[in-house]
Amino acid sequence: MTSSRPYLIRALFEWIIENKFSPYLLVNTKVPDTQVPQEHVVNEKIIFNISPQAVKDLQIGNETVEFNGRFGGKARFISIPVRAVLAIYAKENGRGMVFNDDEDENTPPAAPAGATAAAKAKLKLVK
Repeated sequence: MTSSRPYLIRALFEWIIENKFSPYLLVNTKVPDTQVPQEHVVNEKIIFNISPQAVKDLQIGNETVEFNGRFGGKARFISIPVRAVLAIYAKENGRGMVFNDDEDENTPPAAPAGATAAAKAKLKLVK
C-alpha cells in the first residue's frame, strides 16, 4: 500500500485551518532531498508555520510538501519529502499527530503479544 502519511498531513492541515489555528510542521532535515533554510535548523530539525497567511503556493502532495516562504526577509522555496515530516500540529494547543521518523509503512504492524492465529479476524463468504 502507499503511505498514509500525506493523506493524514492533508486532513490534519484542513482540520487545523477550519478550527482557525496555525498548522505547524516539524521536519527531520536529515532526510535526503530536504530543501530548507539551513541557518534555521536546530538539532537536525526545523519547524514551519504553514498557515495560508505565512506561506504561498502550499502543495501537500503524496511525495513532497512544497511552498514559498520568507525567512529573515528572504524569499525561499521549501521542498520537504513527506517522509521527513515528523509532526503536524496546531501551534495554539499542540493538537495534531506525530509520525515515527523511521517507520517503514510497507511493513504490517506486529500482532499484539499473546495473540494466536485463531484470535485473528477472518472473513467468510456468506451466501
